[in-house]
Amino acid sequence: MLMTMLLQAAPSFAPGIVAIGAGIAVLGAALGIGKIGATALESIARQPESSNDIRMSMIIAAALIEGATLFALIVCFFALN
Repeated sequence: MLMTMLLQAAPSFAPGIVAIGAGIAVLGAALGIGKIGATALESIARQPESSNDIRMSMIIAAALIEGATLFALIVCFFALN
């Protein structure tokens, strides 16, 4: 809602606002995937026999984060129009 108000109030600021929104989305995804990778490696180090299950869960979680990030980027770029 705040982004919509800013885009309507000052159209010249729109590309900058969209760039900030896209940057925040990508930064959040990078932090999330980094956290997933770190905890998965720690879990595999603690229980090597369950590495396949942990790896599969890690890949699914990372894919969901990337999907949400892609959706956020698309919303940011549609906000330009």
